[in-house]
Amino acid sequence: MTKEVIKKIKLQIPAGKATPAPPVGTILGPAGLNLQEFCTRFNDASKDKMGDVVPVEISIYEDRSYDFVIKTSPAAFLLKKIAKINKGSAKGANHIVATISKDDLRKIAETKLPDLNAYTVEEAMKIIEGTARNMGIAIEGLNDAELKEQEKEAEIAEKEAEKRAEQLEQLEAEAKEINEAKDVELVDAKEEQTEE
Repeated sequence: MTKEVIKKIKLQIPAGKATPAPPVGTILGPAGLNLQEFCTRFNDASKDKMGDVVPVEISIYEDRSYDFVIKTSPAAFLLKKIAKINKGSAKGANHIVATISKDDLRKIAETKLPDLNAYTVEEAMKIIEGTARNMGIAIEGLNDAELKEQEKEAEIAEKEAEKRAEQLEQLEAEAKEINEAKDVELVDAKEEQTEE
């Protein structure tokens, strides 16, 4: 007889470094799990991926027993690790922060293949390429020239937008001055009428 799963919890924890402290304890404590036992089991199962952040899916059963499945590290984490950057671009594909090789892209795709909605490494590469593009990471020989061109176009568009914003501010200031001048004229006209 199979046990009924009453709750599924997903976490991202550094491999081999789970402790009962937050965030693990905060999330798993209310579920009634033995935190120390979970941390020991997780650390043993993930010690080969030391240094990586790994997602783990925990299935909790009615009798408070549990199972967990360790997934592959997030694509964004793997891309940052290979590109040797701390974070992706704040402007997405409009600003290139790093470039990786096609071989690096293939390695990440092969690693992520079991967790992706793809049947071949080539399909997985396209998915990872999209993630890289959104992070501002170009792939040498694949989309680096296209992204550099896109970055130049984005810079030009940004400068034009700044010019338009300055012009708008100037027009608003002029309109305000005109309105203030009209208000003064109206006040002067009313004062003249009351004097008569």
